[in-house]
Amino acid sequence: MNVFQAIKQETKNFSGKTAVIEGDNRISYGKLLSSAEEIASALKGKGVMPFHRVGLLCGDSIDYIAASLAVLSLSAVVVPISQGQTETEIASILDRIAVNFLVFEKGSYENEGAQALQSKGFHQKEFFIREREITEEPCEEYYKINPAFIRFSSGTTGISKGVVLSHESIIERTDAADKGLKITSGDNILWVLSMSFHFVVTILLFLRRASTIIICNNTFPESLIEGITRHKGTFIYASPFHYNLLARTDLLSPESLKSVRLAVSTAIKLPDAVADEFSSKFNLELTEAYGIIEVGLPFIKLSSDKNKRGSVGKALPGYEVAIFNKDAAGAGEIFLRGKGMLDAYFSPWQNRKSILKDGWFKTGDMGIIDEDGFLTIVGRDKDVINFTGMKVFAQEVEAVVNQYPLVKESLVYGVEHPQYGQLPIAKIVLKDKTANNIDINDLRRFCYERLASYKVPKDFEYVDHLPKTTSGKIKR
Repeated sequence: MNVFQAIKQETKNFSGKTAVIEGDNRISYGKLLSSAEEIASALKGKGVMPFHRVGLLCGDSIDYIAASLAVLSLSAVVVPISQGQTETEIASILDRIAVNFLVFEKGSYENEGAQALQSKGFHQKEFFIREREITEEPCEEYYKINPAFIRFSSGTTGISKGVVLSHESIIERTDAADKGLKITSGDNILWVLSMSFHFVVTILLFLRRASTIIICNNTFPESLIEGITRHKGTFIYASPFHYNLLARTDLLSPESLKSVRLAVSTAIKLPDAVADEFSSKFNLELTEAYGIIEVGLPFIKLSSDKNKRGSVGKALPGYEVAIFNKDAAGAGEIFLRGKGMLDAYFSPWQNRKSILKDGWFKTGDMGIIDEDGFLTIVGRDKDVINFTGMKVFAQEVEAVVNQYPLVKESLVYGVEHPQYGQLPIAKIVLKDKTANNIDINDLRRFCYERLASYKVPKDFEYVDHLPKTTSGKIKR
């Protein structure tokens, strides 16, 4: 089974239909797939073979989609890398996932040692490719699971892992998500999220169903407003941050979203105020969803009942949910199992059987299920901070803050925010406790050089000491 071949087969009757719109540029399904095959030929000429891990560093675009499909068509493995990540973070991904080749658009990475990747399949961007020397090959299990994607993730433990998804798992989870989303060839998808973080369940599903994807995140919010008014979008997949802006802009009238059949809110918890303001203006109830890279998209609140706001709905067909270790109110740890679960963690290697317990995956989130079966997320593990839909792992940030010469130790935690979900904040203990303060701007610059910008603490607080357990671990 191969995802690229599945898309090719499922869209064979839609060759002339527009697949992707990016500004004034558009590409048909026939041209997108032939472009992917041309890029694949160029990649193969540079030595890319099945099972090779190919890092993709590129802005959201027609070329990003075509390049991803090209890698998949070769039965190689896509390792998406965000342009917002620092050189240090990128280097960590390349090493931990043992990336064989890095493909990057001009200007996004150092060209030294790289070759131009020339192909008529690219439409706007110039690309380079760099082959990397791999000192240790993956274990034998890797070659038996038909891998397609490895999304670098620190996981709920904060230890770098890399979520491995096979072609079969991707087919399963996209089919499962479509039980709720019901994507068709008549849908015009308004896309505002980052493809490096959101691709497998969404973009690949949209392509499988021959819908039209309108990339609206390059000049936000203007491009999204144009997508609504000019391209008559029927489906929006965005975060509460985006919906808040739509509700408050004067550039859209209450009638502007008449063509939208479904507006899905994801990435972070949907604040009641945003849901209410959006519904009041457009007479359209937002649909909250709950997605996890290890699991897929198991929850989509399809009910328009305003009394169910705050929940992520019922589990979609093909998924089960269980709440373990409940408190007196019925809230506890959320465990999930179902279609399209992850196949492994790459680094250190763990297969699916060792990760799941009787098929159950521990999400790291806390939740409660009401009498109608609707799940509400009530909290998260204390060391995971959700900033605008991006997971910030406290221990990873603390490790960087603690490298600053004047800092002895730190504690990073999340503070609730109505628009951004949570803000990462750091408490710091100085090595010289007699010092009144340090140059916070210098500390912040230090962090920005080593962390993606969304991970950098938004504020720093001086403390004399951090609370610890009897064994010396920091209390969170």
